[in-house]
Parts: sequence; C-alpha cells; structure tokens
Amino acid sequence: MTNVTKTSLLDNLPASAGPEELFETLISGANGVRIERIVSFGHHSPENFWYDQAQAEWVMVVQGEAILAVEGEPDTRLRAGDCLNLPAHKRHRVVWTTPDQPTVWLAVFYS
Repeated sequence: MTNVTKTSLLDNLPASAGPEELFETLISGANGVRIERIVSFGHHSPENFWYDQAQAEWVMVVQGEAILAVEGEPDTRLRAGDCLNLPAHKRHRVVWTTPDQPTVWLAVFYS
C-alpha cells in the first residue's frame, strides 16, 4: 500500500526570476507518461528555438499568463485554467510569460 501525499502546485514558488525556467517532474509512470510542474517568471523561448517533442503534451496554465506560438497557427494567449493539447512533433515555443509573478504550468507528456 502506498501513502497518499497532498501537495500544491503553488507551493515553493521562486520569489523572482532565475536564469532558467524551473522544471520539476511530479510523477513519471508506465508508457512514458510524465507530469511536470513548470514555473516561468517572464521567461520565453530563445529566438528561433522551437520545441519538437517525441511525445504529445497536454499543458495547462495554473497561475499567471503566457503566449504560446504553435507552428502554422496564430499565437495563443493562455490564462489561468486554459489548457492546450499539442500532438507529438507539433513545433511550439513560449513567446511570453507574466513578468511580475510566476506563471505555473502543469504539463502531461504521453504517447
């Protein structure tokens, strides 16, 4: 039997921006499923950089706001509670995140 553990995605957030986004794996399981908390604090993808991932990604903004560019589509503004499903190899990049508070993402990677 395993223990039930209560946590909050909003605990232990940085008070200010570091040089990089904070990526934290919360759970990884069978078939390559991985759940991550990502914290951005005004971070964005480098110019001309695109994520091109082998797994699909479902992502939700828990707190803050972001603008995501998805190749071939108009930029998408995400606010708290908004989510997006990105198929595997769908190129995307972070254009902007809220600079004055942490933007907290919940990302689920799956095959």
